[in-house]
Amino acid sequence: MNVMRNRTDLSHPLPVSRALRKLGNDIREARLRRRIPTALLAERASISRTTLAKVEKGVPGVSMGIYATVLFCLGMIDRLGDLADASSDEVGLTLESERLPKRIRRSKPRGKNGVG
Repeated sequence: MNVMRNRTDLSHPLPVSRALRKLGNDIREARLRRRIPTALLAERASISRTTLAKVEKGVPGVSMGIYATVLFCLGMIDRLGDLADASSDEVGLTLESERLPKRIRRSKPRGKNGVG
């Protein structure tokens, strides 16, 4: 199968393109499971049917706001806010814990005039 990638696909890393295609496919499947016609979902999201088709294909040039609005219209917006949640950032948490001091030294008690 000869798959041609357009110019916008080439400006994104392959994992990004794959993730967007999966998101688009998942959105399409959710719409079909709900038996919502494309015209109705596009109207609810205040976008054109052409833009909805791009969303369902996972086109990278479509704004994140449009993806979010379509997810909202499908009742699937809840998890979007948790995508980059700091509490589940394993790499960031590991790096942060590595920067913690290995030991903490007690400060010397100071005299009455503030000089140690």
